[in-house]
Formats: sequence, C-alpha cells, structure tokens
Amino acid sequence: MPPELKKGGVILVDKPYKWTSFDAVNSIKIALRAKIGHAGTLDPLATGLLICCTGDMTKQIAGYQQLPKEYTGIIRLGASTQTYDLESLPEHPRPYEHITRADIDNLLPRFTGDILQVPPIHSAIKKDGKRAYDLARAGKEIVMESRPVTIGEFEITQFNLPEVHFRVLCSTGTYIRSLANDFGEALGCGAHLQELRRTKIGNFSVGDALTPGDWRDLWKPRNTINITDIS
Repeated sequence: MPPELKKGGVILVDKPYKWTSFDAVNSIKIALRAKIGHAGTLDPLATGLLICCTGDMTKQIAGYQQLPKEYTGIIRLGASTQTYDLESLPEHPRPYEHITRADIDNLLPRFTGDILQVPPIHSAIKKDGKRAYDLARAGKEIVMESRPVTIGEFEITQFNLPEVHFRVLCSTGTYIRSLANDFGEALGCGAHLQELRRTKIGNFSVGDALTPGDWRDLWKPRNTINITDIS
C-alpha cells in the first residue's frame, strides 16, 4: 500500500451497477485502512466515476464536488416512474410512436443553458430535517422546490424509439432523472431514465478509473517467489 496515498491522494473509482456510492467507497476504505471520502454521490442504478479523496486530501472534497459533470445514458419514452428511473416500475403508458427526431432536436434548447429544475421526491435532499426519499417511502406528501442548474451541453447520440441515447454536460446538483422525466412530459409521452453513466468530473475521466475490485487487487500483498528455489 503506497504510504503517500494514506497521507493524502485522489483515487478514481468506476462504481459498479447496483452498488451504492457508500458501498464502493467503503470497500476501498477497508482495503486501504485510511480516511477516505467521495465527491458526488451516484444513484445505485448509475455507474461511473467517483472521485475519492484520502487522508489530508479529504479537505478538498468540496472543491471537487463543484466541478461540472458529464453523463451518458438512455431515456426511455412512453411511460413515467415514481422515482424517474427503474428503481420503481413504469406506469401511465402513453403513445410515443409519433415522436420524431426533429421533435427531440427542437426540444433540446428548452433544456439547455441555465434552467430551473425540480429534484425528484425520491432523492437525498432534506425536507424538514429528513431525507426526501424517506418521507416519500412513508407516504408523506412532499413539495420539492425548483432550483437553478446549468446544462452546458445536451446531445442526442442515438435515436431508436422508444430509446433516446444522450450525453449531458451539467453543473453540480443537476438530477438527470428529473431531466429525463421533464423531457418526457414536454414531449407529451412520458419518459424515465433507463440507464446512466457518469463519464467525467471536471478533467477527470472514468477511462482512468478502476472498479473497487480492481483497486483491492492492485493493493493486495503478493507472495514473491525466488526462481532459484524452484526445482
């Protein structure tokens, strides 16, 4: 284990599907046996880049959290979900076959630039001192206030109904689940987030990241064998 990493460093982690961000970071913390924190939580169904800071570098987490983020994913048209993704079942099916690529392209400017966005009620945002998702699961009525976010780029990379593949560059605090839901409402057919991957945070890329298992294997002590001892 590099001692300088325990003192303070940055680890790029590729979070696996259905892992919580806490699970991913905790598995590395156990292997590293050092103070560690992460900048920017990912939902369990999302994959991709987590910036983890160790030792003294944990003081820099707030700065990393403010960096713009890039995501790729799939919006599925034709039904919404309560969580805006596949953590809940699709409901309220509506026709989508009439939607054209031109309809999609014409809508993009509405969701690009400085916009107001309402976070999902199934989110970690606190309402009256409690997590919104805890209140939602308890059946409480929740009103989420809109807040300003910035969508620097919103690109459609593939159009194959009912799937719309995209790439988004956005400010911190942006909920891509809300973007998918709002996009479907604007189209009049409903939509939810089918797949999401965080590919960049600032200049950090998921291409330079390792999964938690890869990091553990990298740090695992290895027994050395002297070739002269082999008969």
